Amino acid sequence: MSNPSATVDNLVIGGGLAGSMVAIRLATAGHEVTLLEKESSVHHKVCGEFLSREAVDYLHQVGIDPLELGAATIRFVRLSSKRKVVETALPFTALSLSRFTLDAAMLSRAAERGCDVQRGVFVDRLITQDSLWFAQLRDRKSLCARTVFLANGKHDLHGWERSSTGQCDLVAFKLHWQLDRAQTEALREFVEIFLFSGGYGGLSLVERDVANLCLVVRRARLRKIGGWTELLASVLDDNRHLQQRLQGATALWDRPLAISSIPYGYLAGRPFGLWCVGDQAAVIPSFTGDGMSIALHSAALATEMYLAGESAGQYNRRLHAQLRRGMSLATLLSRIMVTRAGRNLAPFGLSSFPSAMRWIAASTRVPEHARLANPAPSPEQRGGAH
Repeated sequence: MSNPSATVDNLVIGGGLAGSMVAIRLATAGHEVTLLEKESSVHHKVCGEFLSREAVDYLHQVGIDPLELGAATIRFVRLSSKRKVVETALPFTALSLSRFTLDAAMLSRAAERGCDVQRGVFVDRLITQDSLWFAQLRDRKSLCARTVFLANGKHDLHGWERSSTGQCDLVAFKLHWQLDRAQTEALREFVEIFLFSGGYGGLSLVERDVANLCLVVRRARLRKIGGWTELLASVLDDNRHLQQRLQGATALWDRPLAISSIPYGYLAGRPFGLWCVGDQAAVIPSFTGDGMSIALHSAALATEMYLAGESAGQYNRRLHAQLRRGMSLATLLSRIMVTRAGRNLAPFGLSSFPSAMRWIAASTRVPEHARLANPAPSPEQRGGAH
């Protein structure tokens, strides 16, 4: 390995929710942290943008209030398939906020707490040698770190690819819309889950009454249909409720964001002392709305255990035990939902037993007993020197 350009104590690779949460909590505890984010500016990401109660709690712990950022309130869930629509109250009040806004706020908070946030830095390769980590950067420079937190989201780092487990044959799309005024009001305080042939999706309002449309579709189905334009037309023809919702709507981007080969059901178990957080630790099917919560929780748990002197292996085992049940249930349901039988049976069954929808929402959350409290105060907050 060539001589590194610098050596740091704690390196965070990725500036999404998980990476920012690690950086904030480490810096708050008085540790030096360097965070590398490959994008040079704030950007949108493929995400349902749903903040469950526990996600909001974690954000409050680090001084981020989604409501102050304009988040929309969600109290109900509505499920549609073909011409059938059922709805019920959520077992908790949730919020919805774009990743564009939330990620920017989190990175700003990390910088405020003393983290060295470096944007536009792409890590090509990560290797370990003699108990140290070497991050090879795209500009041919390298960085040496004593500890690394891998938080690069849905995109894998070369040499540290996640295994294909659970359900990994889906392609995801995301597009923001401005709905007709009447449809905006009809959607307010709801998250709508819609089923269609070969996939499912969600629709909800975020800040400024923008509607976030996300969906996943089986790769074979997409290949058979064509591209995004053909897929959207097929989905609207298949699901009349969504068709009504998008009547008179204007797409706010020229084309949707897309990502493929998402390893739904993945739970990390990597060796070598690497701390994996966010989607690098666990990837839950998007219909549960718990992806951002798991990202924040995994980051908080990893940080707490690291500060307590525990190992990455101990962290992996504890996180696995906390999430295994909910992840298994969510992945099973996701596999069923993209089949014809699941699409036909879901509305009928849930209309007869609406409490099942609330049970699913509650059963796929981070367990209450596993959630963590506020991070340790910084030296300044304790009255000491940094």
